[in-house]
Amino acid sequence: MIPANARLKIGALIPIRMTSERLPGKALKEICGRPIVHHLLDRVFASRHVARENVVVCTTPDPANDPLVRAVEAVGARAFRGSEDDIIDRFWRAVQAFGFDAFLQIDGDDPCSDPGYMDLNMDALLADPGLDIVYGEGLPLGLATKAIRSSALEKVWKFHLTGKNDTGFIYYFTRTGLCRTAVVTPIKPEHVNTQARLTLDYAQDLRFFEELFRRLYRPAEVFGIDAICRLLSEHPELTQINSSVSDEYWARTKEKALLEYSAPDGSKMKIEV
Repeated sequence: MIPANARLKIGALIPIRMTSERLPGKALKEICGRPIVHHLLDRVFASRHVARENVVVCTTPDPANDPLVRAVEAVGARAFRGSEDDIIDRFWRAVQAFGFDAFLQIDGDDPCSDPGYMDLNMDALLADPGLDIVYGEGLPLGLATKAIRSSALEKVWKFHLTGKNDTGFIYYFTRTGLCRTAVVTPIKPEHVNTQARLTLDYAQDLRFFEELFRRLYRPAEVFGIDAICRLLSEHPELTQINSSVSDEYWARTKEKALLEYSAPDGSKMKIEV
């Protein structure tokens, strides 16, 4: 779609690698006859702020990612290859390469990321020049996204110290005081579901998405948060398919997100997770 704010070049950055520890190659696993990454890209393409050619999957030079790049480019999105573990650096170099003034940040593990909330985040960011990042809170895990100014990414890039930040990188923006933040919360009570897990890390998550898409997917259509939350409300047993991995997921996040940065006064700081 045509970006809503023609004065700024707005993109979308999606980090994906094919060498995931828990579910290797997950982005190209098929659901309803299509690779998962195409289902995710459908949703990003539906944002009214981002033109298709400005949607960028940020991966690495590892040849294992070559099939991913081909799949991404086959539907009109772009690919950028950067640091293996330093997503902050990968993003910064992608922003420089494509000249984005601001960007949506969508996690590659979240194939049902909601385009409506993408737009709400970017609307809020563009409406207030004082903001660096707007992100979602209170939605089911895997549906929220972020809108970030490239100037904020530059600031984080300059101050971040930890080279392996593929887990928890967003905390550099939200938990350091380096950025001015705002939050978008659910616009409907029905969008709140604390039991639902819509992120793809484990085999159980894949089974959940297979069942979700089997019930909701129609070719050339994008089902969104309303359809998802309605289905899960009517069939709460679906959330039990992958509920067993939640504790392990959060424990791993806390274990892996060991992030440090340099405060503006030069002192070394750790991010509390």
